[in-house]
Amino acid sequence: ALYITEECTYCGACEPECPTNAISAGSEIYVIDAAGCTECVGFADAPACAAVCPAECIVQG
Repeated sequence: ALYITEECTYCGACEPECPTNAISAGSEIYVIDAAGCTECVGFADAPACAAVCPAECIVQG
């Protein structure tokens, strides 16, 4: 699964991109529910959230 690092700017760009709704707003950064994250397998060629993240803080877990 992917995870969001502390570099997250809380912009929210990633949340609507997740086809499994595994991304939610945490207290200071967005968080990815590892159990729900499929890394977009079956939905896209690459993780959609990482593709739109301006801070490039969504990384392999």
